[in-house]
Amino acid sequence: MKKIYYIIRPLIPRSVQIFLRSLLVKRQAKKFKAVWPILPGSERKPKNWKGWPDGKEFAFVITHDVELRKGHDRCRKLLELEEKLGFKSLFNFVAERYKVDKELREFIVGEGFEVGIHGIKHDGKKFKNKKIFDKRAIKINQYIEEWNIVGFRAPAVHHNLEWIGELDIEYDLSTFDTDPFEPQPDGVGTIFPFLVERKNGQPGYVELPYTLDQDFTLFILMKETSPQIWIDKLDWIAKNGGMALVIVHPDYVNFSNEKVLEEYPVGYYSDFLKYVKENYEGKYWNALPKDVAKYYKKMIAVT
Repeated sequence: MKKIYYIIRPLIPRSVQIFLRSLLVKRQAKKFKAVWPILPGSERKPKNWKGWPDGKEFAFVITHDVELRKGHDRCRKLLELEEKLGFKSLFNFVAERYKVDKELREFIVGEGFEVGIHGIKHDGKKFKNKKIFDKRAIKINQYIEEWNIVGFRAPAVHHNLEWIGELDIEYDLSTFDTDPFEPQPDGVGTIFPFLVERKNGQPGYVELPYTLDQDFTLFILMKETSPQIWIDKLDWIAKNGGMALVIVHPDYVNFSNEKVLEEYPVGYYSDFLKYVKENYEGKYWNALPKDVAKYYKKMIAVT
């Protein structure tokens, strides 16, 4: 049923898509409750794991995928909210789906945040075959050089880790520990970073799976009215010393009081950040993905 849906999706009005996906996700949530949102065994620490810097109990990594120009124009507000609460994050832009302002990229980096790339078109075709991937990889590498960035996340978190290794990156964010609701639902089964070796002989890159469910899944499809699922999973990750990595889309965050399709109140997100800050102050490492990748590579190099 899922495969059929994704084939015919372009022909279905967006409001109907959301309705159908909501029905599917709610049914799947019951079916997969033994492996979602927590996958037993994913808390197993990597070999020779030495822990997080400065004795921190867990890592807290915030990432944003900017789907459309609407989300692009909300990035400053989201950044200011996080900055006010004492957090840093990554903003991933789709290079050619909308105009990505150089001034915004420079502002984000200037504030101590990070910029990454979220593909070229976001049309679901990047991993359709190797020919398409190779063609787009050339462009992605050009943007990586132009934007002076080191990270990538594939649209719709499609992934082929061998192919992704052909990009000029230090880390990738295109996987997850467990998420049966994605079109490519094969999770990597860990709440920790790991190294992916390249076949071309170049040094490997670090894979950083997201471990807290996407805001779109929770608040748009499941229609959750609080960040409780995030909170429960974060508590479990903190207890097990893992990496709590979340995806928040500026496109879906509503900064007004108006009810809009495919948007949720910004309060859901700010309440979550306040929970982290108030309950784990001094215990978490709020790191940018590039810093987590650098730290992990350094740690395994001296093992």
